[in-house]
Amino acid sequence: MNEIVLQRVVAMPREFAPGILYVSDEFGVAGHLCACGCGSKVVVPLGPVEWTFTERGGRPSLRPSIGNWQLPCRSHYVIRDGQIVWAGNWTEAQVLSGRRAEEKRRHEYYAARDRQRSLLSRLWRWIARRFGG
Repeated sequence: MNEIVLQRVVAMPREFAPGILYVSDEFGVAGHLCACGCGSKVVVPLGPVEWTFTERGGRPSLRPSIGNWQLPCRSHYVIRDGQIVWAGNWTEAQVLSGRRAEEKRRHEYYAARDRQRSLLSRLWRWIARRFGG
C-alpha cells in the first residue's frame, strides 16, 4: 500500500479500513492502519507540539514521521500528499534521542505559552487598575 486517502470524521471509527487516514478536527487526532500491513491501529494527536496535518487537493500529509517503535513491525514512514514515503529504521539510541527532542519541544512550547499568558494577565490587571475606576 503506497497511497492513503483522507476521510474526515467527528470521532474515530471502531474499525479502520486499509488505506484511509481518518482525521477528527473536533478531537484533534488522526488515525490509520499501519502502512506496513500488520493491521495495527496508529492514532496520533494533532497540535502545535504533536503531529501536524495538512491537506492539499484532498491529499493528506502528516508531519513528523510515524515511527511505530512500540509495535513489533517498527515501521517508519511519512504520509506526504496522500503517499506513504518509507523512512529508514532507527536504532534504539535514535528513538530515545527523538523522544527527548520531542519532550524538549513540548516543554519549550508550554513554557513560552505560560510566559505569554502571564504577561497578558499582568497587562490586563494593570489596565483594570488604571482605568477600572
